[in-house]
Amino acid sequence: MTRTTRRTARGAALRGTAVVGALALTLTACGGGSSDTDPEAAAEEGGELTVWAWDPTVEPIAEAYMEANPEVTIDIVNAGTGNDQYTALQNAIAAGSGIPDLAQVEYYALPQFSIGEALTDLSDLGAAELDGAFTPGPWTAVSQGEGIYGLPLDSGPMALFYNAAVFDEHGVEVPTTWDEYVEAARALNEADPAVSITNDTGDAGFTTSMIWQAGGTPYTVDGTDVTIDFTDEGSQAFAETWQQLVDEELVAPISSWSDEWYQGLGNGTIATLTIGAWMPGNFESGVPDASGDWRVAPMPQWTEGEQATAENGGSAMSVLEGGENNNAALAYDFLEFAAHGDGVQIRLDGGGFPATTADLESEEFLEREYEYFGGQKINEVLAQSAADVVEGWQYLPFQVYANSIFNDTVGQAYVSGTSLTEGLATWQEASITYGNDQGFTVD
Repeated sequence: MTRTTRRTARGAALRGTAVVGALALTLTACGGGSSDTDPEAAAEEGGELTVWAWDPTVEPIAEAYMEANPEVTIDIVNAGTGNDQYTALQNAIAAGSGIPDLAQVEYYALPQFSIGEALTDLSDLGAAELDGAFTPGPWTAVSQGEGIYGLPLDSGPMALFYNAAVFDEHGVEVPTTWDEYVEAARALNEADPAVSITNDTGDAGFTTSMIWQAGGTPYTVDGTDVTIDFTDEGSQAFAETWQQLVDEELVAPISSWSDEWYQGLGNGTIATLTIGAWMPGNFESGVPDASGDWRVAPMPQWTEGEQATAENGGSAMSVLEGGENNNAALAYDFLEFAAHGDGVQIRLDGGGFPATTADLESEEFLEREYEYFGGQKINEVLAQSAADVVEGWQYLPFQVYANSIFNDTVGQAYVSGTSLTEGLATWQEASITYGNDQGFTVD
């Protein structure tokens, strides 16, 4: 018998101005301290939890937790993904009611809520003891200043997914550097003008991940003091290299996750994706006709001989201050189960990519062969990528807003004569203005 319920939050579709207005609250939100109640004792005593999450594996994880803790009832709410949920969450925080006990939050959005003191510092509840249990990229993302404001659910270390059948047909070598990638794009297009090496219509997450891999540090955050500078070497390396592909029309002007995108991945007219390690399941479910054609290789490098990668996507789960059931200890006990306990295997069985070092290093995980990818042991590549993520990357404490204006700034380089370098400068200026208007000190 299950006591998990899943419902959809109404009004979560608000976007645009609602996100902007809610973000003004980030510096003034109320916050308390973390509870010193023992999480295991709280689980034995029981209670109710409300969890906002879009990931379908959270529900079976909750069912498994409740089976082990029969005095606990968990209500799973799908409040939308991305900005939809963050808008609803900010609105609840602003109203001081309807706040969930836990919420799934992508890594890029987490600073927005932690700096506004909307998240519980989990250090004293047991999270501090998990240092080293997760890969560096996700652990750095949930560790803000002296606090720990969530536990990683998954990770997205990047790799090159490529259509081996297309490369073999045209006799093109799989690129190991970004310069080789540009040359491969030219060779594929010359051999068959219908083939593009990838698709791109402008994506904030992809752009920042590429800059991250290149060693760029456009964002520097110290509390409410923020610096934004896209003239750094890594940002310019990406802009100059990618501009060649845009100028020569070597990338397909197709938006990711569209029907046309899936068709291109299936028929070979989109030959590669540089994307996070969570992608294999999407290939298997969304591009079934290309089974056996695709392979996974290390992410191309900016400098030959290096081993540097970045994260792309992935999410944590956090305990909210002012949660409607006001039981941080019980919330943490469930969170630890989901992110570091038995729930991890449930996520893996559901196609998730782990952030836990023990799973990434396990022989069973590394030796798994994927029929879709021609029997390749793709986790060997993906696990190595997780180990090679460049350290030191920071997101803005208002990254949700910054990403929302990407298409109006950098994205214009894909539809007009604006260059990527010019677009980054416009994005920088607009982000600085917004941050200062919200009470940050930004230059």
